[in-house]
Amino acid sequence: SVDSALKRLKTDYIDIFYIHFPDEKTPKDEAVEALAEEKKAGKIRAIGVSNFSLTQIKEANKNHQIDIVEDNYSLVHRDTEKNLFPYLKEEGISFVPYFPLASGLLTGKYTINDQPKFKKFSTAEYEKIIHALDKVRDLAKEHDSTISQIILAWYIANPNIGVVIPGARKAEQVKSNAQALKINLSNQEFQQIDQLFREF
Repeated sequence: SVDSALKRLKTDYIDIFYIHFPDEKTPKDEAVEALAEEKKAGKIRAIGVSNFSLTQIKEANKNHQIDIVEDNYSLVHRDTEKNLFPYLKEEGISFVPYFPLASGLLTGKYTINDQPKFKKFSTAEYEKIIHALDKVRDLAKEHDSTISQIILAWYIANPNIGVVIPGARKAEQVKSNAQALKINLSNQEFQQIDQLFREF
């Protein structure tokens, strides 16, 4: 419950309370309605759902109470653009992508020879991704940054995205990721990156 979560976290409110996976037994709008009551009481600031299909989001948002949707989205996993973004924009719901660096693929540390680690991509698709990252590497040099930072800057500049949550295992990675906030991509650079990852 929200009360037990507040006690564990030693706080008066929770910024975002997510329903991380849809519960097939509970009507989704009822679950969100219960959270809306907690929001009215000031115990949570925003209601989020994660890993919901568009149909499930619409059911959960029947009373227009969802603030945030979180889902798998990256430059190499773009189904969300067609499936969710139009509805989220229409409803004024923020979007948070998880796996924005595609489990490390978009960091630039992998080569053509690492394709077996990314089995969901065909060899041809994987090679196109690596070649696209080579072009991002050139852009990173111009900005005196890393490939990861440029990719994260692309998400930050994307009007469809509210917040980016890249994973990090070390403090250095957190600091490096934060440097993406200092990169201002031009509209031309934004479009260039966007197009590079539409070609596969």
